[in-house]
Amino acid sequence: MLALIRAIIVIIFTICVCVGGSIYCLFSPRNPKHVMTFGRMFGRLSPVFGIKMIDRVPAKAKDYGPSIYIGNHQNNYDMVTMSNGVQPRTVTVGKKSLVMIPFFGFLYWITGNILIDRGNRSKAHNTISQVAEQIKSRQISVWMFPEGTRSRGRGLLPFKTGAFHAAIAAGVPIVPVCVSTTQNRISLNRWNNGHVIIEMLDPIDTSKYSKDQVRELSEYCHDLMEAKIKELDKEVDELNKR
Repeated sequence: MLALIRAIIVIIFTICVCVGGSIYCLFSPRNPKHVMTFGRMFGRLSPVFGIKMIDRVPAKAKDYGPSIYIGNHQNNYDMVTMSNGVQPRTVTVGKKSLVMIPFFGFLYWITGNILIDRGNRSKAHNTISQVAEQIKSRQISVWMFPEGTRSRGRGLLPFKTGAFHAAIAAGVPIVPVCVSTTQNRISLNRWNNGHVIIEMLDPIDTSKYSKDQVRELSEYCHDLMEAKIKELDKEVDELNKR
């Protein structure tokens, strides 16, 4: 019964946000300021799922300027947890098929997010160049999931290099964002699903890396995030025992 009630609340909330947001964005379509606005709205759903969010996103993050944010991609709950870390003038990179999702797809496009065709490697490679160019010309930040797919409890998957190529090409820092493990820790039929921590790490300067050192940069970021996620999971376990 609890799962059904939650599902109804989420569906109604999502439709209202997507329809209302799409109409609102028609007055300034594809403006990157909208992504944070509506991302944070979805972040407000965390109490509906019985999640107690602990936010460790520094206030100074809004002053980082153009950057590439990278996060661990776990499951659909990322929409509720990870979205709490989205900063001003930050857009995301997602697959074109997201546009086909009823209500949400149009909002995703009109808020200014970047869509790529993952089935076409040449187009995807060109997109990385476009991402770097948009960062420089529009002075925006981009949020990417370097794992390329949801991990669904398999730990932090190996990183693809697109985000790191784009950061080096655009001359902007990489900002890792880590969320404690949610896979198999959230039950729709359980009232209290405990704590989830989101923590934004310090920006990583990419100016000392060349395009031939992309793999080195990606592995460094992967190791850093993997260690932090393990640390957050231990902390969450302790908090949930209390």
